Amino acid sequence: MLWLMAGVLIFSFLLSGCNEEEKEKTESPKTESQQTEIREEDTEESEETMMKVQIKDQFFTAELEKNPGAEAFAELLKEGPVTIQMNDYAGFEKVGSLGKSLPTQNRQTTTQPGDIVLYNGDQIVVFYGSNSWSYTRLSRIQDLTGWEKALGNGSVEVTFSAE
Repeated sequence: MLWLMAGVLIFSFLLSGCNEEEKEKTESPKTESQQTEIREEDTEESEETMMKVQIKDQFFTAELEKNPGAEAFAELLKEGPVTIQMNDYAGFEKVGSLGKSLPTQNRQTTTQPGDIVLYNGDQIVVFYGSNSWSYTRLSRIQDLTGWEKALGNGSVEVTFSAE
């Protein structure tokens, strides 16, 4: 009985191997243009969306997040630069009204210098310090060299634009 079960098991493995060979033979190979199309789709999904942030005469580059709020902000920037008068708040952030609401995806977040977030759907907040609150992340400055100095003390005008 044991020999019979072992024989059936071996026979099953052999058949499944033959089936895989048949699949490989019957599948048509992808053409070069189909392979290129697939690679381009993969690239499009992984592309970073960048924006410029101007404070006085200094420019910074930020990578936008992949969420509905950041995507809506990117669409808004495609229409032209957005300049916001931002006021200092609590010694670690600048806050300014966007003048319109964007989709939110708020999460409890501990921010770091260079983070740019959406608060209450219509307020843009840029951080030069740290805070924990519920925000929708929009982007993060890539190189913080000169960031805190550019934001300075008090109010500041910040211009966001598509890159």
